[in-house]
Amino acid sequence: MSSTGSACASTSLDPSHVILATGLSYEAAHGSIRFTLGHSTTEEDVDYVIKEMPAIVERLRLMSPVNMDMKYFA
Repeated sequence: MSSTGSACASTSLDPSHVILATGLSYEAAHGSIRFTLGHSTTEEDVDYVIKEMPAIVERLRLMSPVNMDMKYFA
């Protein structure tokens, strides 16, 4: 399962308070994705996400009206 918001407020459009607590800016936190792993998550599932996510992220960045410098994610 994945989400862009907090696990306890999945209907909210606000970024996760946990991600904000790491020090990321609101904008960077709002652009983050949270993945939930469970007993049924396999190593193959994780490998698939690791393989596919870079292309998906690149495509979304090209569509986004927000052009954030990667320094905001460090």
